[in-house]
Amino acid sequence: MRMGYCAMLVTLWGCGAGAQVEQEFDGAVALQYVKTQIGFGPRVPNTEGHRATGDWILERLLATADSVEVQAWDHVTADGDTLHLRNFIGRFRPEMTDRILYLAHWDTRPKADRSDNLGQQQLPVPGANDGASGVALLLAVADVLARNPPTYGVDLLFVDGEDYGDFGRNTDVLLGSTYYAESLDPEARKPLFAVVWDMVGDSDLRFPREPNSVRGAPEVVERVWDAAADLGYGSIFRDDLGPPMTDDHMPLQRVGIRAIDVIDFEYGPRNGYWHTTDDTVDKVSAESLQIVGDVAVALVR
Repeated sequence: MRMGYCAMLVTLWGCGAGAQVEQEFDGAVALQYVKTQIGFGPRVPNTEGHRATGDWILERLLATADSVEVQAWDHVTADGDTLHLRNFIGRFRPEMTDRILYLAHWDTRPKADRSDNLGQQQLPVPGANDGASGVALLLAVADVLARNPPTYGVDLLFVDGEDYGDFGRNTDVLLGSTYYAESLDPEARKPLFAVVWDMVGDSDLRFPREPNSVRGAPEVVERVWDAAADLGYGSIFRDDLGPPMTDDHMPLQRVGIRAIDVIDFEYGPRNGYWHTTDDTVDKVSAESLQIVGDVAVALVR
């Protein structure tokens, strides 16, 4: 893994010679959260693995967040199938007016359509990085905020149905973020900014700046990348532009939220693990999750 030194955020408890130093975000715990999700199986809507994973996310949020909201709805696909979907929102310091929104998708793709093997193309994607890593990040951030509340109000949004359909035709994709955005009160105060954390656990981690984020919320990109540089992660959060992404920040931008996408879209040689059966837990590392977790926590302090 190519990276600079690993700067750790710490919380000081007590003072004097007996003081203990505790790292705020725990990448090893985040990796365990990835493994727990993989243990449920693919999280494809309307499957048992999907239901069990959603129940587990809800259980974790009820144990950590100050308040929890579940958004449940049905979506009829272009093929006429009905998907039973749920978003989960864990709120910290819900009384605060100034809020930061983090989100990740918790579903996985029903077919590994980019696999080289034709037979594997009919299998579901395991989703260790594409889905589970972002969820693990948010749940580990929730652990931190439960111990040490943030300076701002923080909403952790777990969106469903992001990866179900056809991105080329823009059908049956980004369902959870679209539902969330369209459910907002247009008169309500919007978050200060929002960050989508997607594919954030790759062992060979690199984040170029995503063009739709730079175009739609350049000041948020600068804020996130500056925080990463301050922590010594400038070689990971790079200044070059990556490919433009159709991701969960787009529905938020359409309703006026200053939202960006933090995504490592160089997943394996020639992006060969993305939307394939090779998106497995051995491709994800605690060190990468630690880096991203440090940045996510720093932004709310």
